[in-house]
Amino acid sequence: VQLQASGGGLVQAGGSLRLSCIPSGRTFRGYNVGWFRQAPGKEREFVVNMRWNGGITTYKDSLKDRFTISRDIAKNTVYLQMNSLRPEDTGIYYCAAGNAWSSTATMHIPFDYWGRGTQVTVSS
Repeated sequence: VQLQASGGGLVQAGGSLRLSCIPSGRTFRGYNVGWFRQAPGKEREFVVNMRWNGGITTYKDSLKDRFTISRDIAKNTVYLQMNSLRPEDTGIYYCAAGNAWSSTATMHIPFDYWGRGTQVTVSS
């Protein structure tokens, strides 16, 4: 399974972006999904993950008021809506999928599949 993340770009602070993640080779059905990000010079960090069955989500606390994960089953796509973007949101955003899931905001979720990432740059 290959994951393709898209939708990144350059946006001014306060703006919004919606990232998309699409798998090739199969559908998301049955897989839990997550978004992570990595800022320049920093370690990759957890953003959100969602259980496919039931749609239960876990967010990084500091992001849950501005970021929203969602899915379109018919389109086999997972989204990350990002609002009120800040310069510190700049980084590469990765989607991931697999059988793992976490009820806590941790980087250490053993997802089976990872996308290459999409660059998000927020200017001040």
